[in-house]
Amino acid sequence: MIRLATDVGGTFTDLVGYDERNGALFTAKSLTTVHDQSEGVLNAIAASEAADGLATRNVTFFAHGGTTVINAITERKGVRTALITTAGFRDVLEIGRGNRPDLYNLQFHSPEPFVPRRLRFEVRERMNAAGEVVIPLHEEDIAAIVATCKAEQIEAVAILFLHAYANPAHEERCARLVADALPEATVCASHEVSRQWREYERSNTVVLNAYVQPIIRRYFERLEAALARRDLTCPYYAMQSNGGISTFDQATASPLTLVESGPAGGVAGAARIGLALGEGEVLHLDVGGTTAKCSLIHDGRPTLNVEYKLEHSRIAPGYPVQVPVVDIVEIGSGGGSIAWMDERGALRVGPQSAGSTPGPACYGRGGMQPTITDALLTLGIFDPTSFAGGSMQLDREKAAAAIRTVGDRLGISVEDAALAIVEIAHASMINALKLVTVQRGHDPRDAVFVISGGAGPALAARLGRELSVKATIVPPHSGIFSAWGMLAAEPRADFRATWFSALSPTALPEAQRRFAALGRQAVAYFGKGDSAPIRLTHRLEARYRGQEHGVVADFEPADTVETFSERFHAAHEKAYTFRLPSAAIEITTLHLEAVLNGPVITLPALDRDGKSLEAARKGQRAVYFGSEIGWRDCPVYERDRLPLEEEIAGPALVEEPTTTSLVQIGQTMTVTAEGIMVLRDTPSASGQEGR
Repeated sequence: MIRLATDVGGTFTDLVGYDERNGALFTAKSLTTVHDQSEGVLNAIAASEAADGLATRNVTFFAHGGTTVINAITERKGVRTALITTAGFRDVLEIGRGNRPDLYNLQFHSPEPFVPRRLRFEVRERMNAAGEVVIPLHEEDIAAIVATCKAEQIEAVAILFLHAYANPAHEERCARLVADALPEATVCASHEVSRQWREYERSNTVVLNAYVQPIIRRYFERLEAALARRDLTCPYYAMQSNGGISTFDQATASPLTLVESGPAGGVAGAARIGLALGEGEVLHLDVGGTTAKCSLIHDGRPTLNVEYKLEHSRIAPGYPVQVPVVDIVEIGSGGGSIAWMDERGALRVGPQSAGSTPGPACYGRGGMQPTITDALLTLGIFDPTSFAGGSMQLDREKAAAAIRTVGDRLGISVEDAALAIVEIAHASMINALKLVTVQRGHDPRDAVFVISGGAGPALAARLGRELSVKATIVPPHSGIFSAWGMLAAEPRADFRATWFSALSPTALPEAQRRFAALGRQAVAYFGKGDSAPIRLTHRLEARYRGQEHGVVADFEPADTVETFSERFHAAHEKAYTFRLPSAAIEITTLHLEAVLNGPVITLPALDRDGKSLEAARKGQRAVYFGSEIGWRDCPVYERDRLPLEEEIAGPALVEEPTTTSLVQIGQTMTVTAEGIMVLRDTPSASGQEGR
């Protein structure tokens, strides 16, 4: 039957369906409806029904990813939230950490808490770090707090007690009392979201989870009702930030796990492409309409960021959260990113975006400012008549007029101004890609480069060349790849628990016992019996004694102190460039990754009939390669008709319904038997002979 996935982005909503019976694919793209994202999902379904004959009654699996959670946080559109915490700790949320990134800025202010001080309440109670009661819970304090919450029309209550990760008894009792007294409000206790130490990070986590929980619940209810009306009544799953999927009910309980929902789908897809190519090191870049997002898959697994911070930047500390998030670096360089001149007269691109409304100037929907999409159209890379599968007609004159405003300021031609916009976006993407490789201790030359998104393949070849990657990969359906990747994801949950112990022979059996307890939680989470096909990966976070932060290393049941120590030393050296072999090691956190084996989208060998260079050629189009080369005629090929496993020399343009790929001069292109496009530099062009 049909497995269906939809991904809501800042500009477009993408759909991919896969029929398990015959391998047929259904694809669609519609503009994102900002006021109610579920409308864009239904529009994409309707488009696929009309174009591909999608029958929703045959859908047996539905996965969804989007920006509902991240939008509610960044736009400050969550619900009215209160915080109940241990007496003396109401200001932890505002004090934060002292390690501010902009160290010498004397005008620095801590980020504004999502709960104002007057809605942060204290209760007399206290646990110590061992989980022992120091001060009993004073239940009488809760009655006055409830009365204030009613008067303030609070919609969500977050509860954070000191050391609740070690013993949640006080939080559990407080949550029951508040829920009984405020049945109309959502109540979220910290131990339900995180069982890790670090009070400030745990405070942010529970507050933000409560802040968006009613939003995501209402959104899923709306979406489920709309899907049911379209005769789509199968199980519904949400794409999580850890690269796995969960049911809508599980996601509603912990909505913060959806904070990077859409981008994580692309990472899951990139890992699947790497598996098909036999490559464990995969560098992924997704260039959408609003942003570009990059991540690294190491040893075939997405890299998780254990210190994820929302709205973090070079000068802002952001909001740390304790949820597993694929290590993604995101920049404001998408197809709709606006080019503008700063006060010094320098050309900048992004982070402001034209979005879907009004969109780039070439959309003809009222946009007047130049964007990357306008630049790619002006350079001849995009075809104005076949953009988005022909569903939109682009206006080249309006694009040129918008670009001309930049060219006139710089005193250069329209095409050189368009190229300058692309070059600046290109430089920003290279910097972001180096953040997840070189600055994490990984060499991009050891990885294949999978690039996706509506604008990504147009930029892929040059980005891959500059990074000297093994090969640049344009996967099938790259313009809607995040949705495709959701069909490659399996149900997954991450269980993290703080545990302090010196690394010793007696600590290892205790670690195994604690991991076994987490394993039972995983079985209960998935609702399966003991024979459930669950893959478990065990990791320990550890540090040298006296350090503040540690590193994560794999833990094997057969590990000795010596074998785990060596793995820890290697991980520490990779992260910090040094190791201390004689220093004592301290364990701080256990991390169990649980993945439920399930069906995923396959990459079957394609039918070779009707595929040839002659059949694929649609004509030619002039592309501007810069002042030294000028305009150059490039053959235009239809991707679905390209011959398999045959080397084709660039320059060339390859079009598909959702994107266009540019093969640079001095490069070759090959389509594998599974339809994966592989771009490589010739030795003379790359200087990488022998790689």
